[in-house]
Amino acid sequence: MTETQKDRPWLFRTYAGHSTAKASNALYRTNLSKGQTGLSVAFDLPTQTGYDSDHVLARGEVGKVGVPVSHLGDMRALFDQIPLEQMNTSMTINATAPWLLSLYIAVAEEQGADVSKLQGTVQNDLIKEYLSRGTYICPPKPSLKMIADVAEYCYENVPKWNPMNVCSYHLQEAGATPEQELAFALATGIAVLDALKPRVPAEDFPALCGRISFFVNAGIRFVTEMCKMRAFVDLWDEILETRYGVENPKYRRFRYGVQVNSLGLTEQQPENNVYRILIEMLAVTLSKKARARAVQLPAWNEALGLPRPWDQQWSLRMQQIMAYETDLLEYEDLFDGNPAVDRKVEALKEGARHELANLDSMGGAVASIEYMKSRLVESNADRLNRIEKNETIVVGVNKWTEAEASPLTAGDGGIMVVDPAVEAEQINRLNEWRSERDQAAVDSALAALREASTKGENVMPASIACAKAGVTTGEWAAQMRAVHGEYRGPTGVSKSVSNKTEGLDDIRNAVDAVSDRLGRRMKFLVGKPGLDGHSNGAEQIAFRARDCGMDITYDGIRLTPEELVKTAREQDAHVVGLSILSGSHIPLVEDMMNQMREAGLGHIPVIVGGIIPDDDAQRLLGMGVAKVYTPKDFELNTIMMDIVTLVDPQKVAAE
Repeated sequence: MTETQKDRPWLFRTYAGHSTAKASNALYRTNLSKGQTGLSVAFDLPTQTGYDSDHVLARGEVGKVGVPVSHLGDMRALFDQIPLEQMNTSMTINATAPWLLSLYIAVAEEQGADVSKLQGTVQNDLIKEYLSRGTYICPPKPSLKMIADVAEYCYENVPKWNPMNVCSYHLQEAGATPEQELAFALATGIAVLDALKPRVPAEDFPALCGRISFFVNAGIRFVTEMCKMRAFVDLWDEILETRYGVENPKYRRFRYGVQVNSLGLTEQQPENNVYRILIEMLAVTLSKKARARAVQLPAWNEALGLPRPWDQQWSLRMQQIMAYETDLLEYEDLFDGNPAVDRKVEALKEGARHELANLDSMGGAVASIEYMKSRLVESNADRLNRIEKNETIVVGVNKWTEAEASPLTAGDGGIMVVDPAVEAEQINRLNEWRSERDQAAVDSALAALREASTKGENVMPASIACAKAGVTTGEWAAQMRAVHGEYRGPTGVSKSVSNKTEGLDDIRNAVDAVSDRLGRRMKFLVGKPGLDGHSNGAEQIAFRARDCGMDITYDGIRLTPEELVKTAREQDAHVVGLSILSGSHIPLVEDMMNQMREAGLGHIPVIVGGIIPDDDAQRLLGMGVAKVYTPKDFELNTIMMDIVTLVDPQKVAAE
């Protein structure tokens, strides 16, 4: 193949954003100067869940896992000196996608851009939020309607924009098998297309199908993952042709971006993660037929905390070496006609078709959210069981655990820490913004938004008008909550014991003995304070505790410390477990411990799990927390015995 025929590389992205819009803008401009070819915006949890930075639930979460964008001023600062007409921007935003896209369009217009030329993606996938990530706001049906609003608006006004990015990434993080990942993602795509079909002329529908993109995960079993991508290509083509009658193969193309798997990145021997990331990238670049259109790689230290610019640069260089130094882009598909690959692809397609038929018989993706959630929790329990029993080897975790100290984590701990002062500064800017805007224009824009939403009209025009009037993220979302109501998704953890109790006899006996001494069944409250929606860890702790014979309460995500303390008192809990992965553990746990003492519950042991640096763990223990667990504490049975010991009245009396 000659040099002129060489394939163009995929878009190079880094998922980035933190602290403030101004700091994130500096990071974006630096990354673009280093050869990144697209932007991928990470928003903080208040922005993702539709709260302003000064809301009670936003405490401790502002600027932690992404950038806070509360209004047009923040969006302006985020893209200062970045010409949006020339940029390809991916925004990982779901429940508030109509709103963030409205702010983006408003800023683009201020820059003088031709809005019809804007290129990029809003994720805008709510079903995966109910199943795995937890940043939903409204119930499924109105949420699906808003997804369709965005798609219809973009089709008519921003034709190069991908209005919906079916995200199977978090399904794998939540434990999905490859077949489940294929089926649950494709079922989501079908639900969106079914909602869109009546809204556009029949002759325009195929082109609209061609704008739906996917965002997938590539795990460490890279042959299986590569075959999964080839299966995705075939199945999406099949669905669009047979179910929707799309004749033009261009509109049936499976278009996807990828973030390789953060779930398998380890806190132990974190330098090994560099190899994991590279191997996972092979799954989505080696096969030309199933090559990603955009790739973003995590950094080696994401299991430790927030990556620094240098860490992100290292991952970007990995992509550039693959694209420019190797000869990968000079060849046709390397796997066509490979019998082992063909067999695996067919097996995955067969498994996915079977699961799709199952979901179809239940009424599709929206109707089967509870079923899919429970299947994911079970699959994740199986995955963790295999690691605990050494059936799945994770290097440095359950095998070859002796290691030299890593020079990469010496000094500053190898991560970036967001300055706690960022939150107060963001709130000050927010109050300043509110005081300087035209309140009458804001009230009028919000009234128009509420009217459009109540009447079932497309919310995009009214949302863009709100953006320009100075409405805030919390005010926009409050209208959606008022019209459609709030929603609490299924936890996937039932009260009844599963069939996974093998090997738990000793713990079950210990739980029985301690329960006898307590005079009632041992009560364990598992809670997720704040806005962190990564619930996999909490679900698995609750799942195992229940199977060990404890009486568990787990009410899901997004609870205030006040609500959790109230539940602990009402349920007379013997132990409280908190799971926080967003980096907001210090303020949230401090608040929780103070409220526990004020409620007269200071004697109840509190344990905390999350991505918690050693220094922070010592601070938590100093606050009175009984035990702190991080990703390196993967043996759930050890945690269960710790809990039994903590509440055993004999042990407590002896101490």
